[in-house]
Amino acid sequence: MAFQTQNPYTSETLNHFNPLNLSDIKNHITKAHQRFLKSKLKNPKHREEKMRGLAELLKQNKTKLAKQITLEMGKPIAEAVAEIEKCAWVCEFYAKNASSLLTTKTIKTDAKQSYVLKEPIGVILAIMPWNYPFWQVFRVIAPNLMLGNSVLIKHAPNVLGCGEMIQKLVEDAGFESHSVTHLIVEVDQIKKIINHNLIKGVTLTGSTKAGSIVASQAGKAIKKSVLELGGNNALVVFEDADLDKAAEICVKARFQNTGQSCIAGKRLLVHNTIYDKFLEKIKIHIQNLNIGNPLDETIDISVLARKDIAENLKSQLDKSVEMGAKIILGGQQDNTFFEPTLVENVSVDMPIFNEETFSPLLAVTSFKTEEEAIQLINHSNYGLGVSLFTKDNSKYKRLIPQIEDGAVFVNSLVKSDPRLPFGGTKHSGYGRELGHEGILEFANIKTVYIQ
Repeated sequence: MAFQTQNPYTSETLNHFNPLNLSDIKNHITKAHQRFLKSKLKNPKHREEKMRGLAELLKQNKTKLAKQITLEMGKPIAEAVAEIEKCAWVCEFYAKNASSLLTTKTIKTDAKQSYVLKEPIGVILAIMPWNYPFWQVFRVIAPNLMLGNSVLIKHAPNVLGCGEMIQKLVEDAGFESHSVTHLIVEVDQIKKIINHNLIKGVTLTGSTKAGSIVASQAGKAIKKSVLELGGNNALVVFEDADLDKAAEICVKARFQNTGQSCIAGKRLLVHNTIYDKFLEKIKIHIQNLNIGNPLDETIDISVLARKDIAENLKSQLDKSVEMGAKIILGGQQDNTFFEPTLVENVSVDMPIFNEETFSPLLAVTSFKTEEEAIQLINHSNYGLGVSLFTKDNSKYKRLIPQIEDGAVFVNSLVKSDPRLPFGGTKHSGYGRELGHEGILEFANIKTVYIQ
């Protein structure tokens, strides 16, 4: 059955793509492996120039690439341009730092010589999401290409045009054929790909349900997996915070990419002594968001990527309202559009508190003490990241060790940075992308002992 991409703003059909048959898939895997065999013994320095060239191609073509993102999944065009620029950044980071990150480490033991090598392992399958259709892919391929691995991309069905562009960019930058291969495949073919003897690792960014399925398949095949899954990050505003700055950051943290981000701040926890004052500031920022055509450079919010995403949020919101939540702003759905929504009186048993809301909805809960704040933060099956807003250094130093998430950002929204490891705990997944840790996830850490 052919895949069809569709503009979520106009409902216009963009393109049709035919899935590969099993024979073609196996052929691509074999060629990716053959490319790996030629590449694996080369020093990362041999790939630095190509990786810098890839960064330049991204920057030179950012307008065209960003428009493809916007057409296929509805991201506001200004944010789409920023996404491409960030992809160039991660390429530049690993071009500059891969050689030092992968350097041989000498360890003093009772041997004449002992050291640790970091070597590529082979062909990696990357199962990618639609919400950041370039950035999610580039944070996988940049470190793995510099390491020497080959990457197969299984992209989301609604952004297949982005997948095609990514493969061409890598080839145009001078990387060998099948360094990165975009595989257009049916979901039921993924298990066969994972089980192929030449696939050495699997990384997935997506829902917790998809992660559980892929992890079980990879585990059964005894293959390394890295999972970056859902989240319902907390934004925690204490009474001593800079309220104007915190309000601006919290609204950006929740509503960027029209709320379609695993690391978006979805639960706003506010100290009871500043609750009313802070909520008024939040309301003003939300009301000032520009809504419209995602190709308009001035807008902040547009449609969601698919109608079912909007319908799922409506269901979560309706159930929460039945349980006592109160809508302050928004709450209405029209096809793929959902109004920016602010909801208070939210308790821990409500769907909009304990589930991931992958849409423009901010759920507000008050707290009285630090202990209660920590309980609310950790009252989640997810664990991607938390934002703390406070001017008190001793407070955040006291609280950070008590937080179960993979990241804590103080007076900032949670974000990914090529220089820092990124990943979560609990149902948000395991393993790390980016930074030093990211380039080692699919490396063979080889001990050499010479007596």
